Amino acid sequence: MGAGLSNDGQIGVASSGKAPRTARGERTLRKILDAARDEIGERGFSDSSIVGITQRAGVALGTFYTYFDSKEALFEALVRDMSAQVRDHVAPALEEAGDVFDGERLALESFLRFAREYRHVYRIIDEAEFVDPAGFRAHYETTAERIAARLIAGRERGEIASSYSHEDLEVLAWALMGANVFLGLRYSVWASADPASVAAATSRALRAGLGK
Repeated sequence: MGAGLSNDGQIGVASSGKAPRTARGERTLRKILDAARDEIGERGFSDSSIVGITQRAGVALGTFYTYFDSKEALFEALVRDMSAQVRDHVAPALEEAGDVFDGERLALESFLRFAREYRHVYRIIDEAEFVDPAGFRAHYETTAERIAARLIAGRERGEIASSYSHEDLEVLAWALMGANVFLGLRYSVWASADPASVAAATSRALRAGLGK
C-alpha cells in the first residue's frame, strides 16, 4: 500500500507545498504516517505527540516539519491515508467477483482482513469526527458512493431487481456500509472470526433481499 495517493496518482498527504520529491522522501513520509497510525491509534490524538511519532518513525524532530505544519495537519493526512488504504485494499478483491453480490462478499472479506491487521483504523476514523470533521465525512461519503455505484451497476446488469430505484440503492449503500463497519468492529477488532464465513453469511442475506 502506498503513501496515500490522490486521485491523480500524486502524493496527496503531506502539507501543502511539502510533498516529497524523491523516492527516499516518500519512504520517510511513509514512516511518519505509519508511526502516527500506531501512536495515535494507541494513545489517541490528544495524548499523542510529535516527539512520540518521530521517535517511533526513527526520524529527527525537524524532519517532521519537512512534511507537516502541525500535528493537526498530520492527523488530517493520516485520515486520508487510512481511507485510501482501505479503498486500495478492497479494490483488487472486486476484480474477482462473479456478480454484484459476490463483489460485496469479497469486498467485506477483504475489509475484515484489513481491519484485523490495522485495528487502529477504527480509533483514528472515530477521532476524526472531532479533530477532522471534513475528513471524517469525506471518508464515509466516498465509501458509500463506491458501494452505491457497484449496486447501481449490478441493477443495470440485471443482477438486482429493477424495482430498486437509484435513490433506493444509495440508501442501501449507506446501510450496507454501516453493517460492514460494525461487522469489522465485532469480528476483527473485538474478536477474531473467519472473514470468509462472516462475509458469506452477510452476502446470503444481501442476495436474498436484493436479488431478482
